[in-house]
Amino acid sequence: MAYVVSATWTAEPGKEDVVLDAITQLSPLSREEEGNVFYQAYQDAAEPSVFRLFEIYTDEAAYAAHGASDHFKQYALEQAIPVLANRERAFYETIG
Repeated sequence: MAYVVSATWTAEPGKEDVVLDAITQLSPLSREEEGNVFYQAYQDAAEPSVFRLFEIYTDEAAYAAHGASDHFKQYALEQAIPVLANRERAFYETIG
């Protein structure tokens, strides 16, 4: 079964460009990870400070490897997350 992550990042006011840049850099590198099946981020047109990320990995270990990657550390942990007003994540496993 695949491991699914749904995340919502809300940028602090005026920090939307910082988060957008981080996600723009992070997305293609994340798609290249060995255990990544799907990785898509998008910005809410009605609320430009809200970014959503939908990720699918072969298993939970692949997601853990994503979180330990240098590009995740650089773009998520060091660039985007420090300027978020809110960060929500939900985790799922596919059925069948």
